[in-house]
Amino acid sequence: MEEQTTTTRRGETYAGRSREQRSNERRARIMMSAVHLFGTRDYDDVTVADICADAKVSKRYFYEHFEDRPDLLIRVNRDQNEWLLRGVAAAIPERPASLEELFRPALHTLVGMLRDNPESARVIYVNAPRMETRRRGVLREDAQFVAAMLRRAVGKPEDQIGYDRTLLALVSGLSEVIIDWISHDMDGDPDHLAEHLTGIALALTTRAATL
Repeated sequence: MEEQTTTTRRGETYAGRSREQRSNERRARIMMSAVHLFGTRDYDDVTVADICADAKVSKRYFYEHFEDRPDLLIRVNRDQNEWLLRGVAAAIPERPASLEELFRPALHTLVGMLRDNPESARVIYVNAPRMETRRRGVLREDAQFVAAMLRRAVGKPEDQIGYDRTLLALVSGLSEVIIDWISHDMDGDPDHLAEHLTGIALALTTRAATL
């Protein structure tokens, strides 16, 4: 499937691209195809052959980068989740004056990014629950992310255990609401959803801030 190009320097360079560049390009195509296929079809309906065909690479190159289909999904899920958190973090003021000033732009940005990238949304929130261990790890990572953002607006909690549990409950609850929204084809006004999520976040974190 790989395109044939002129070889120079004993096969190290093809059409001006080094072996490493070509390898990175293949990996990027596989990841992009995985987001598209996992984001539009059920996980069980997507095969390695499907991914290779969509990415225009051979299985040989697939297995140079990934152990198998579950390994690919884990890496794609991690990559997409990091992309989402980077976008949310960039929307939060450096020194928010209140919890509302922190959560409203964060959650409107989160919902907007998911709405504009429905395939990524499904990869992050819908296919991930098939991997329960991975999902629990992501929720804990997201809770740590929220804790880091909250440090911009509130001080250090006195009851760290209670605080951590409250934030874990927060990200778990928000995730379930988002999964329900995605599962219903993102029906409804996304701004209303973002406001509902903001209200939930404020209710729980206002309590957490007193711990």
